[in-house]
Amino acid sequence: MDTLTTLPALKQARTVERLVTGQATSDGDGVRLTRVLTQNLQRRLDPFLMLDAFGSEVAADYIGGFPDHPHRGFETVTYMLEGRMRHRDSAGNEGLLTSGAVQWMTAGRGVIHSEMPEQEEGRMEGFQLWLNLPARDKMCPPWYRDIAPEQIPEAQAPGVRVRVIAGQALGVAGAMQREATAPTYLDLHLEPGADFAQPLPAAHNAFVYVYRGSLTLGGVDVPAQRMAILAQSASSDGIALRAGAQGARAILIAGQPLNEPIAQYGPFVMNTNAEIYQAVEDFRRGALA
Repeated sequence: MDTLTTLPALKQARTVERLVTGQATSDGDGVRLTRVLTQNLQRRLDPFLMLDAFGSEVAADYIGGFPDHPHRGFETVTYMLEGRMRHRDSAGNEGLLTSGAVQWMTAGRGVIHSEMPEQEEGRMEGFQLWLNLPARDKMCPPWYRDIAPEQIPEAQAPGVRVRVIAGQALGVAGAMQREATAPTYLDLHLEPGADFAQPLPAAHNAFVYVYRGSLTLGGVDVPAQRMAILAQSASSDGIALRAGAQGARAILIAGQPLNEPIAQYGPFVMNTNAEIYQAVEDFRRGALA
């Protein structure tokens, strides 16, 4: 049930450290996308490793999908704004992502999976976020959960609707909670000129990505297709923003940094190079999953 509430009062909202423009690239079998959180930002935005934004009405941009590929050592969070994507993996799991749905997958010690479109026309749009696992959990059994659109809690304030994927907002607990990284993942729908505020622990790394309209954050205008990395201060207690004249849709993502070494080789993210070599060897000999 939607909850209508007033916005929390903040003592000192965060400012914008910098704006980031994503890099156009392709992945899988030629799927065109924008890599917003790139590898050079992993340490700054720990525990987040990558954010891809994809969106096209041209079937050729997405029809190849993501055939079988491996992962080890982190979690993937796929949020489908529009479209249909079928997931299958080596653990025998299968699910269909539809408009508004989320898939939260823990690769753990290893999984091989595919993500293939189940449409030949129309718009395919969404995000995939990579969330790191602490060293103690990197070799845990793989796991996943499909979260249907109606299973994602929503909260409301004047001019604001929030889909609470992870963490909490406006007194509403999200669909997912994670102890080690304590992620916040909110999809914000803001009417023109609407305000929104969200408490955040000062130690959490956080960013906002605007995918419709524009907003103002800490006196900085953030247009569509830009990521605002939020500055950290021991005295800051959250984020406050206001939608532009056309309104805004944006995702707000924050989490507790792990402060552990990051070793990455493609779809494997571990803590040491030796662990990466082992992951590659396990994959080559068919022992990853």
